[in-house]
Amino acid sequence: MTVIEIVEVGPRDGLQNHSVVVATPDKVELVRRAVAAGTSRVEVTSFVNPARVPQLADAAQVLDGVRSLAGLTRIGLALNTRGLDRALAARVDEVNFVVVASDTFSVRNQGMPYEESLALIRTLVPRVHEAGLRASVTVGATFGCPFEGEVPLDRVLRIVERVGEVDEVSLADTIGVAVPSDVDKAFTRVRSVTGAPLRCHFHNTRNLGSANVLAAVDAGVRAVDASVGGIGGCPFAPNATGNVATEDVVYALERSGHTTGVSPSAAADNAIWLGGILGEQVPGLLSRAGGFPHD
Repeated sequence: MTVIEIVEVGPRDGLQNHSVVVATPDKVELVRRAVAAGTSRVEVTSFVNPARVPQLADAAQVLDGVRSLAGLTRIGLALNTRGLDRALAARVDEVNFVVVASDTFSVRNQGMPYEESLALIRTLVPRVHEAGLRASVTVGATFGCPFEGEVPLDRVLRIVERVGEVDEVSLADTIGVAVPSDVDKAFTRVRSVTGAPLRCHFHNTRNLGSANVLAAVDAGVRAVDASVGGIGGCPFAPNATGNVATEDVVYALERSGHTTGVSPSAAADNAIWLGGILGEQVPGLLSRAGGFPHD
């Protein structure tokens, strides 16, 4: 039985693209519910420019609100020096950086070409370690860019090779274009250029998210990003749709013989609760269909 860690990204990547601005206490409750369902590692927020992503303007307040949750690793995303300064001031437990593997998307997302972004992150990672914290890096648009099309895998490999001594590398299908064979190839080749633990981040844009998660796990990945209810998307990518749903991914993994430590029924209940907060039914399916066998 293989243990797969579920990293809940709903409070950050899930909410960032949603038109309904969620109140700070509800964001805190979302994190609390994720922990109660069995998740110990949550991407709580992002320290981006509030003018660009108003949903996350309360980053420090949300961090304060979840500080007392026992056993929680609180991840904050930072894109630049200012973001890292804010993340450290808010006392996160881990900082996640992003390098987008295409220039057009990187400029729209981070205001600079990917080579500049990579060079900047190489200078920021040591600051995280000096603070005694974990530093992870996500390679965004690994499997395709909405503006440039196919992204060469060799470019992704060069980014991973040059990113520095990070504690984890995540490959992200930011716009949901990958198929399982792409996933197997990418993670197999990335494993040949880094000894860092690997994580995956998939969007369900073309209904292949859970299949891609299973392919990544078969390729040796042991940490999976997922978003409660399957909400989310990138504000800077056209037609962006949600992440893989936490409850759906947990069901797929557990039924495949893996263990996650997350209760599928509790995760499904969280998706229903979140739908009430957002005023709409969330995309995830387990919360509609229920588990199997039914209790």
